[in-house]
Amino acid sequence: MPASQRRLWLIGGTSESVQLAEAIASLNLLCLVTVTTAAAKSLYPQTPSLQIQVGRLNGKQIEQLCQQQQITAILDASHPYAVEISRIAIATAQRYQIPYLRFERPLVKGNEGDGDRCRDAPWRVSTVKAGFEQRLSSTAKPNSLNPPLQTQNEPSVITLDSFETLVTGDYLNQQRVLLTVGYKVLSLFQDWQARSTLFARILPAVTSLEAAIAAGFSRDRIIALRPPVPFELEMALWRHWDISRVVTKASGVAGGEATKRQVAAQLGIPLIVIDRPVVTYPQQTSDVAVALEFCQRYL
Repeated sequence: MPASQRRLWLIGGTSESVQLAEAIASLNLLCLVTVTTAAAKSLYPQTPSLQIQVGRLNGKQIEQLCQQQQITAILDASHPYAVEISRIAIATAQRYQIPYLRFERPLVKGNEGDGDRCRDAPWRVSTVKAGFEQRLSSTAKPNSLNPPLQTQNEPSVITLDSFETLVTGDYLNQQRVLLTVGYKVLSLFQDWQARSTLFARILPAVTSLEAAIAAGFSRDRIIALRPPVPFELEMALWRHWDISRVVTKASGVAGGEATKRQVAAQLGIPLIVIDRPVVTYPQQTSDVAVALEFCQRYL
C-alpha cells in the first residue's frame, strides 16, 4: 500500500486522546479519529492530517471503516469503561491482522495528586519531535475487595470489582450518596431510591438527564456538570448535599478520581471506587513515547 494512503485509527473520547491527536498531527501522520458526540469533536485540532468522525460504531461498521479508510494501525485511547468499542476493535484487528495498541490511562494510587494539580490533565505533549520525552507513570491497582467501612474519623477508599457488587451489598443503606459514575449505570440504583438518598452528577446532555429521571432521581438531586471539577467546587457540592458516601469509577487523574480522593480524605467521607472492567488487550501502554513510536512505525 502506498505510504500516502496509510492511515492510523485513533479511538478517541478522552482527554488523553485529544493530546495524542495533537502529537500525531504535529508529526504530519494521517489519522482518523472517532468520537461519539459532536461536543467531543470540537476538542480536537482542526488540521488536514486529522479526519474526525462522529458516531457510535458497531462491529460491521468498524470492519467497513478499516477497509474503506485503509487503516494500517489502531491506537485505542477510549475511556477505560468503554469496553465494547475496545473489544470490537481488538477482534477486528486480529481478523484483518492490523497492529493494535491500547493507550491505558494510568491508575490513581492512594491520595495521588492534589486539588490544584487535578484541574489539568496529567500530561501534555509539547516536544513530540524532540525525542518523545513526555512520559506517563503507571501505578499499581488496589487489590482489596469489600473491605470493611471505617468511621468518619478514618476515611477509607473502598475498591469494588463491579457495580453489581455495590448494588447487591449493603454499602449504600441509609446513606446520602453522590453518584459520579455516568448516566448508563444509573438504572442499577433505582431500587436503592427507597433505602437511601441518592444524588447524581451527570454530563450536561439530554440523554444523561433523561436516564437520571428514568432511574428515579428527582430534579433537585441531579446536577449536570462537565469535568474536570475543581477541588473547591467538588468539596462545596459534597458539603451542600451533606454527602456521606461517594461512588466513582477508577477513571484516573484525568477523570477526576484523584480530586475525589483528596476531598474524601479531607471531609472524612468514604469513597467507593468501582474498578475498571477487565479487558485482555493484545498490547498496551501508558507511555506517550511508546504510543507515538507505534504510530510512526506503521505509517
